[in-house]
Amino acid sequence: MKIGIGSDGSGFGLKGIVVAHLQESGHQVVDYGPGEGEQPEYSATYARRVAHAIRDGEVERGVLICGTGIGISISANKVRGIRAAVCSEPFTARHTRENNGSQIIAFGAFVVGPEMAKAIVDAFLGAEFKGINGGEFADRFAKIAAIEDEEIALAQ
Repeated sequence: MKIGIGSDGSGFGLKGIVVAHLQESGHQVVDYGPGEGEQPEYSATYARRVAHAIRDGEVERGVLICGTGIGISISANKVRGIRAAVCSEPFTARHTRENNGSQIIAFGAFVVGPEMAKAIVDAFLGAEFKGINGGEFADRFAKIAAIEDEEIALAQ
């Protein structure tokens, strides 16, 4: 699977560990920054890059890492059609993909260690959206999307 990844300065060290794990697991990884030696910006910069890559079909799923996972996930969720969830353990990571169709997981380098981060990523990438063929979960997904449509209509 082709995975986009990004972090801020707080998540940079853990990002390297996750990238290596993903590559060892056979995934293709696209790093949306910050790069080695680059001065990190606020997490919204990298959330936007990964979210746009998913939206534009450049990558299939995304992983975002900051200090807590909160700011970077909020930023990714501002991109229309993107669902990013903060996950601090594997159950939530699997659940957000299966039940909500989330394309991005986020976690905090101040919250989870390297082994937990790997377990979170594995659970997320091993799960599939239950609503892909219709049914209850597709209906739930449509209700979430309708909120975005409503907000756009109100802004016009």
